[in-house]
Amino acid sequence: MADIAALFHRLSYGVYVVGVAHAGRRDAFTAAWLMQVSFDPLLVALSINPGNASYPLLLGSGRFAASVLARGQLELARRFGTRSGRDEDKLAGVAWRPGPGGAPILAETLAFIECEVVDSRPAGDHELVLARVVGGGVLREDASPLTYADTGAMDGSAELYPPHF
Repeated sequence: MADIAALFHRLSYGVYVVGVAHAGRRDAFTAAWLMQVSFDPLLVALSINPGNASYPLLLGSGRFAASVLARGQLELARRFGTRSGRDEDKLAGVAWRPGPGGAPILAETLAFIECEVVDSRPAGDHELVLARVVGGGVLREDASPLTYADTGAMDGSAELYPPHF
């Protein structure tokens, strides 16, 4: 039988820091499950754990900004992926700017997209959020994206996979 965690760690995912803001609060979290799902309209799907401290901010605002991490930004992925926004301001000391809806966009990443939520659905232990892309830009033309495989066992997800298919 295949090692399920090893198998899924080899699927091609980018790594993103997703910023959210609502009612004077802001937060950001590391995500690998973000993908384009349509050209017209331009839509993306984001998978988020509803237990995440950012989840109510995303739902409340109906917006988010995804900053695309570049190779060499593993520490940013770790910072936003292994700490809780309930306990601390993860954005403290990180260069960022607010998008039009207030969602944080990291300044030194490869690129970013700004999105408005159009729908969401339960998806197992996560929520699948469908969003329309309303803005974005490339910040570093010379950089390559960080991939989920580059993060190693940083997120501890190997413990979450079922033991068998």
